[in-house]
Amino acid sequence: MKLNIRQFSSKDEGFRKDLDQLLSWESVSDASVQKSVEEIVNRVRTEGDAALVELTNRFDRRSVQTAAELVIEADELAKAASRVDGAIVEALQKAAERVKSYHERQIQPSWQYEESTGTVLGQQITPLDRVGVYVPGGKAAYPSSVLMNVMPAKVAGVAEIVMVVPTPDNVVNDIVLAAAHVAGVDRVITVGGAQAVAALAYGTETVPKVDKIVGPGNIYVATAKRMVFGACGIDMIAGPSEILVVSDGQSNPDWIAMDLFSQAEHDEDAQSILISTDAEFIEKVHASMERQIEEMSRKEIIKTSLEGRGALIHVGSMEEAIEVANIVAAEHLELSIENPEEWVGKIRHAGAIFMGRYTPEALGDYCAGPNHVLPTSGTARFSSPLGVYDFQKRSSIIYCSHEGASELAKIASPLARGESLEAHAVSAEFRMIDKG
Repeated sequence: MKLNIRQFSSKDEGFRKDLDQLLSWESVSDASVQKSVEEIVNRVRTEGDAALVELTNRFDRRSVQTAAELVIEADELAKAASRVDGAIVEALQKAAERVKSYHERQIQPSWQYEESTGTVLGQQITPLDRVGVYVPGGKAAYPSSVLMNVMPAKVAGVAEIVMVVPTPDNVVNDIVLAAAHVAGVDRVITVGGAQAVAALAYGTETVPKVDKIVGPGNIYVATAKRMVFGACGIDMIAGPSEILVVSDGQSNPDWIAMDLFSQAEHDEDAQSILISTDAEFIEKVHASMERQIEEMSRKEIIKTSLEGRGALIHVGSMEEAIEVANIVAAEHLELSIENPEEWVGKIRHAGAIFMGRYTPEALGDYCAGPNHVLPTSGTARFSSPLGVYDFQKRSSIIYCSHEGASELAKIASPLARGESLEAHAVSAEFRMIDKG
């Protein structure tokens, strides 16, 4: 199959403009989506279960009578796991253990220290009480997303985890439910879309209000998450999946072609980019892609993705490759080079860095251990992978002895009066040992 993937070189005039155009992605919804989501969110917020049932029946082509029919409790999750092939359940268990082990290293302790005056300062770290996890349903059913969103919440100590997943036409994915069982989800609500986000954010008679909503979804889900932020927390507004491969030209071109496919097959808007110092290698990868795509079950999606948002970029040096990689700030960055440890420290912006020729991004998606919920669309410049820290909050601890309060008041009082906040100043001065 012929693949018309754009190719350009860092030596080209206007390279940076072409690169910026390639990377541009408008993640916000259009006016019609915004209006639709706003109506859905407001209905669920005001009508509760009644709206949730009506909207679920309409959008997912179901015929439930009550919201109770949407709930799958923990014992039913265990039954679903028993219906799944044993090898898959075992793989889920092993992946869950690896994800758990990695995230346990992210746990931060509370801390305090005491000053000479007896003043004690510190930070208390506590888990969120209840978290909602959104998991796509229908044709986009990802049990791996269940593990990646739930396990760090469990490690953080979240007391209750509620998962929502749409089941269009009453099609329930037992592997997704098995993943929920393995991860320790407390209950599953079979709803999706903006209505599921609204139910989690505001609560209904059946769906409990959560402190934070995490997990991927379509443009309606992303728009709803942005809309409810403030009523609860959210993880991020994610764009299409993306991969950037940096190669020195010594890797197997068939491997690199397949690594690029691994993101392109997600959806038509996914982005796959190759940067290499070897122009001949780029042509080999291109030829391999045209050959191997015929074997792919999702070849039409891959073709649309690669031709619409993919690119093969030639650069003059590895230093230049790293510079471009930092501009891209990719969700997934593969350093398919001889000595990746020599270059990884120069990477400033990337969601996850896969080092060496034997570390495909696909392993990170399922079982390596680090989280696969990563910043997209260049947001790796200021965002991080989902982790234990996303399910915890920090409270400052301040204790003042009389002596300590007196010393601090000598600082606070003039600052407060400088801001014309007299009550602040007097409140501090009352604690001074010698007001004279």
